[in-house]
Amino acid sequence: MKSLWNNFKVAFAMFSKIPMPRADWTKENMKYMFCFFPFIGTVIGGLTMLVAYLGLRFGYQPGFVTAVLVLVPVFVTGGIHVDGLLDTSDALSSWQERSRRLEILKDSHAGAFAVITAAVYFIAWYGAYSQLFNSAENMRAIGILSLGFMVSRCLSGIGVITFPKAKADGTVAEFSRNSADVLSRNVLIVYLVLLAAGMILIRPVWGSLAFVGALLIFWYYHHIAMKYFGGTTGDISGFFLCICEVGMALILAVVSNF
Repeated sequence: MKSLWNNFKVAFAMFSKIPMPRADWTKENMKYMFCFFPFIGTVIGGLTMLVAYLGLRFGYQPGFVTAVLVLVPVFVTGGIHVDGLLDTSDALSSWQERSRRLEILKDSHAGAFAVITAAVYFIAWYGAYSQLFNSAENMRAIGILSLGFMVSRCLSGIGVITFPKAKADGTVAEFSRNSADVLSRNVLIVYLVLLAAGMILIRPVWGSLAFVGALLIFWYYHHIAMKYFGGTTGDISGFFLCICEVGMALILAVVSNF
């Protein structure tokens, strides 16, 4: 039990800004880390539901509530995945050879395409939430999206475990070496099945479309990683997680109007 608790702490310390008791980053303490990665999405989803509920309950202006909803994931994670989104966007937009793209991923400077991507990303989130936060009925769509924050992390973890690694000495490669791959992958798949069932139970058509959308974006992530980078990295995993979540939000924003 102590080992599982330490794995939990390492997962939250690495992928969130939630204060955690100290745990050594040993192989034993990282072995099941990805089993707990989706629970950061649980926190984000719970806070998203709370903000939306309080916004409706106390009659706050939709623009204010929408802005808070957009920022919830950034506050919880510290923007670690957005950083990957922007670095990957710069690398993809460079149209350089594979080795140069991998160098760009490590470059701490933000290029023009990173700035453009950041603007598009947050505007897309704001637009999606503006559509969703307009009635109590659409709380169901926000509930589906709240589960989606776990879905994206389950798929991201599966990608880290199963995809080839673009760099043998990268963070993702290190995490994968230290993880119990088969067990962690199977646990994440079980989570996905349960989450898919939950999304469909909330509203069958909306939940099904959001989950299928996440799977299609996961396929796109694999395509991009393999074609342009020769495998995945931490930045590319963050790129996937961000577009997966905003993709589900946009799908729900569209279908919730019918």
